[in-house]
Amino acid sequence: MLRQLKKQVCKANLDLVKHGLVLFTWGNVSAVSRDKGLVVIKPSGLDYDGMTEDDMVVVDLDGNVVEGKWKPSSDTPTHVALYKAFHEIGGIVHTHSTYATAFAQAGRAVPAYGTTHADYFHGDVPCARALTQEEIDTAYERNTGLVIIETLKGKDPLEVPAILVKNHGPFAWGTTADEAVYHAAVLEQVAKLDVLTETINSDVVRADQYLLDKHYFRKHGKDAYYGQGGEHK
Repeated sequence: MLRQLKKQVCKANLDLVKHGLVLFTWGNVSAVSRDKGLVVIKPSGLDYDGMTEDDMVVVDLDGNVVEGKWKPSSDTPTHVALYKAFHEIGGIVHTHSTYATAFAQAGRAVPAYGTTHADYFHGDVPCARALTQEEIDTAYERNTGLVIIETLKGKDPLEVPAILVKNHGPFAWGTTADEAVYHAAVLEQVAKLDVLTETINSDVVRADQYLLDKHYFRKHGKDAYYGQGGEHK
């Protein structure tokens, strides 16, 4: 079942290791088949070393296991909540990458200080509010998804394809699992750049909006002209 999607999700999970975005078993990638109404996701707590497509778990959009020999990621309820809320999203990544997680622990958005950020995120990468004790005690992972959805209200999720969850860490997404990993890697890099920028100049301010818009829209949208076309441009 969903053999090709399992291959894509397995590769995307292994790419988290390749790009230095995870340690040990921290993190997960999923992708959705919209026509089947099914999600492929990494198993819970499974080591990346030796992981294959046959280890991937298939769940429905309510998080029920449809196929697989392992338990799905404990973050599955977050993933399915986002897939149900945003039909533009085809793949989701969650990591605890160092710099993005530092911003999440500080409860801060990742500011758009320059064009590197603006090439991929149209505005600051927001930080969601902290969950209440009741939200944590009842349905923690599902409520994490709902808090993300709450924070993204009125926003195009593909214009800012990542978010921080306060005291927790980053989630990123895209039209595919591969694109979601790409955005997670870019988020980590721009978060690192922001930390260095603030170290050099503690009075730094966001870049001018017209510069940020120029860089974002030369890569995205109907008037984009950067690169040779194709994914990531």
